[in-house]
Amino acid sequence: MAGEGSGYRLRCSLVGHGQDVRGLTRGLFPPGGFVSVSRDRTARLWAPDGLNRGFTEMHCMSGHSNFVSCVCIIPPSDLYPRGLIATGGNDHNICIFTVDNPAPLYTLKGHKNTVCSLSSGKFGTLLSGSWDTTAKVWLNDRCMMTLQGHTAAIWAVKILPEQGLMLTGSADKTIKLWKAGRCERTFTGHEDCVRGLAILSEMEFLSCANDATVRRWQISGECLQVYYGHTNYIYSISVFPQCKDFVTTGEDRSLRIWKRGECAQTIRLPAQSVWCCCVLDNGDIVVGASDGIIRVFTESLERTASAEEIQAFENELSQASIDPKTGDLGDINADDLPGREHLKDPGTRDGQTRLIKDNGKVEAYQWSVSEGRWIKIGDVVGSSGATQQTSGKVLFEGKEYDYVFTIDVNESGPSYKLPYNITDDPWLTAYNFLQKNDLNPMFLDQVAKFIMDNTKGQTLLSTSAQYSDPFTGAGRYVPGSSSGSSTIPAADPFTGAGRYVPGSASNAVASVGGVDPYTGMGAYQSAAAKVENIYFPKMDAVTFDQANPTQILGKLKELNGSATEEHKLTEDDLIILEKLLSTTCNNSTETPTAQQLQTLWRAINWPEDIVFPALDILRLSVRHPTVNENFCSEKDHVQFIVLLLKFLNPKGKQANQLLALRALCNCFVSQAGQKLMMEQRGEIMTQAIEMKSGTNKNIHIALATLTLNYAVCLHKVNNIEGKAQCLSVISTVMEVVQDLEAVFRLLVALGTLISDDTSAVQLAKSLGVDSQIKKYASVSEPAKVKECCRFVLNLL
Repeated sequence: MAGEGSGYRLRCSLVGHGQDVRGLTRGLFPPGGFVSVSRDRTARLWAPDGLNRGFTEMHCMSGHSNFVSCVCIIPPSDLYPRGLIATGGNDHNICIFTVDNPAPLYTLKGHKNTVCSLSSGKFGTLLSGSWDTTAKVWLNDRCMMTLQGHTAAIWAVKILPEQGLMLTGSADKTIKLWKAGRCERTFTGHEDCVRGLAILSEMEFLSCANDATVRRWQISGECLQVYYGHTNYIYSISVFPQCKDFVTTGEDRSLRIWKRGECAQTIRLPAQSVWCCCVLDNGDIVVGASDGIIRVFTESLERTASAEEIQAFENELSQASIDPKTGDLGDINADDLPGREHLKDPGTRDGQTRLIKDNGKVEAYQWSVSEGRWIKIGDVVGSSGATQQTSGKVLFEGKEYDYVFTIDVNESGPSYKLPYNITDDPWLTAYNFLQKNDLNPMFLDQVAKFIMDNTKGQTLLSTSAQYSDPFTGAGRYVPGSSSGSSTIPAADPFTGAGRYVPGSASNAVASVGGVDPYTGMGAYQSAAAKVENIYFPKMDAVTFDQANPTQILGKLKELNGSATEEHKLTEDDLIILEKLLSTTCNNSTETPTAQQLQTLWRAINWPEDIVFPALDILRLSVRHPTVNENFCSEKDHVQFIVLLLKFLNPKGKQANQLLALRALCNCFVSQAGQKLMMEQRGEIMTQAIEMKSGTNKNIHIALATLTLNYAVCLHKVNNIEGKAQCLSVISTVMEVVQDLEAVFRLLVALGTLISDDTSAVQLAKSLGVDSQIKKYASVSEPAKVKECCRFVLNLL
């Protein structure tokens, strides 16, 4: 870079936000600009000022009813050629803005707590992380899937360059890698809450945490390196363009620049919490802090601030008060400190701190290698009796509080944790604490007085009381605003709790004539003819109809001989089942009787080692409307599904797995079965997908067929969440199946799902399904695989 200096120096300080700057991101428009978000409930777009070294505020965006905590840019699309701005807040919402309008274009609702991290991917996808312990994948204005698995707040999310891969970092100290909505790997190593993630390449990423370390990871799970340097929580990490160098900011009042794996420069700021950073295209670094000021640092001599501005910044820094109990400067004993003459000796590395005592006052200095001098970074003052454990930034149940006290109610009993923010009412907090822990209300005065005595004089600096802050830091955040930790209802790991409206897919299936590509009845003779898409969208369910009743009954009678007395069927029972099989297999005009159905129910409840012929009778019988209605009706359907899912156990017998999957596929022939299958979709697909791990090709074909039948139903209803789950299953199963018939059925399912639905097409692309299936476009036999694959790729 022309005119490059020997280190980063101040370029400018930008005043605009009224409170802490919590998030920053490099902007796409205007070029060279960035977006900031703050506790003051606004987002601001900044553009470089052509006349001098500063930036101009283009406009201020408002849409959140509470603090704004994170921001990212959604890349340009045909509809929005300048891209969009996404912000997440303490009001549980995500606001989407265009770059030229201060009001939101639309708002995404769905999280149950603070949205504290956002990342955008290709094709308009957005990933959000929240204190509600979930991450959500959004496409345009819809939630596509919910990622569940973390046990505490998700503080950091990132979409990786490879499609379909996503990362989440959590207060449970772990990082998870997700592929097509399923957790593929968990990374452990951090000893405290993971706060930030940054992508280095398709194979590597960085994480930072409250344990004051940065870690470099391989996607495969290996931790390659641990970087030490910060002395307190690290809040934010950002990578330089086109290289592996990076910057971090944290609770030790510092911005640190890391080059070639070493901390090359430390810049102290006159604010305790340096919340966020981002690197601009020209290599300049933007940081936001708890004093509400945005500062930009540069290596370029042309863009460096004037001598007066740098002096003003150093003066502000030198007047800062440093609380010795934060531990940022190590253990301090004022009596042992040297005087001012100690500053005559040069430092040994950039960022080295030195404490001196001058006229009874303790001062802190930091060595600057680029300037060859000691720069004063503040006065060390006694604190108000708080310790790091109680003076803010304390995690409790994955959320941050100003104080977390330990209360001993009596000497022999257990101690209790009492989280408290300085904006809370001490009496209400005491009351809620006693209620939550089932303690005697007579302690109310005592606990409230304890809180007040231990938080004397603590008020929010320069903010009105209405701004309680759920982020972290002295005088910063009231998470959730209620005392007890809310329990999150268990939700479907693909689509999130209760997204699907039961019954919305109960349309009758239209039967379509023409060639059936599943049985291959003379369908693919002529390769010379122009190929038409006869494959999808498929309009009716695919069933497993092949049967040999004589063999099935023979096996049933043989195994009945070895059954225990309580399970053994009588001769009459066997005749009844033979009659049922005959009725349902031979298109008889007779209707199965209640007695036949009760006998079948007893048979399918046989022990696992002998039940398979009974499951085969069920598989064939459930195609009959009467049997379908009986087993899938409101009265008995829960027992029926629970029974079939019990057989979908990866450790169970393969015959049972296969026949249970085929029975589920055949349930789709009638309206009652479709309705039940759609209502129980989340549970059935979550259990069925476990069958992918085996090597039995017939099981893989049955699993692919089940997915296809779901696609047929979902094609008829506008249920993007259901399609998202189905796409996730297709993507996951496609990776493991070898059998081309299973692949073909998955391709038809995929084509059916994305036909006539641009949102589903975008979602499929974002999951990387197109790159997964490309190899099948060149399969020579059977021709239907290649043809169907090409039709799907044309849509993508």
